[in-house]
Amino acid sequence: MSLLGQGAVAIWHDIVPQGRQDFYAWHGQEHMPERIGIPGFLRGRRYFAVRAGLEYFNLYEASAPEILASPDYLQRLNDPTPWTRSAVKQFRHVSRSICRVATTAGAGQGGLIATWRYDVSDDRSDEHLAAVSGRILPEIVASGIVAGAHLLVADTQLSAIDTAERQARGEPNTIPRWILLVEGWSDAASFTQLCQTSLSDQVLASTGAAGPADTGLYQLQATITPADLNSPDGG
Repeated sequence: MSLLGQGAVAIWHDIVPQGRQDFYAWHGQEHMPERIGIPGFLRGRRYFAVRAGLEYFNLYEASAPEILASPDYLQRLNDPTPWTRSAVKQFRHVSRSICRVATTAGAGQGGLIATWRYDVSDDRSDEHLAAVSGRILPEIVASGIVAGAHLLVADTQLSAIDTAERQARGEPNTIPRWILLVEGWSDAASFTQLCQTSLSDQVLASTGAAGPADTGLYQLQATITPADLNSPDGG
């Protein structure tokens, strides 16, 4: 499978302009290594917007959804470092969900990722899951220009836990309930065309999605795995 585990944390946000350089230093040198150092966290990735409403998309993959409710993870969320407390004050418009991976397909990871955030009524969730996992995503992966395609479903109760790190940001989060991620390893033009055709609002609505999705196209900036932490340069 393309994703490394069955749990994921998906985060979109803006950064105030004066906080951007500190954000990059903090996120790469402290925050991502800290998260990937938690047992069960398998990979962290950060993306920057090519065309999207929010500037950054961050994805953390975990071995199981239970890892995202573990004492180790919650302890980090409730005991942020001084640098974390300072850095997260520069965040704006945070959209964050703790998720289970409903389906993942593909052969690898791509330098481009398209994201969809949307809702599905409870009475159509089974229909939506069956259509997306059984037909739509396999067809997209078969195109040859997609590295991986994933459907995530948020645990809204777990996502809504009010931690010390969230309080340091000051603003409340929004919690997307359903999330689609499609990773591309082709040029941006053909990848964008495929996504717009195969996962348009009309296509999603026909499977039970409610209302227009919040969509974005992002380019990979950084990746960290546990192997990086164990390398000679990573300590």
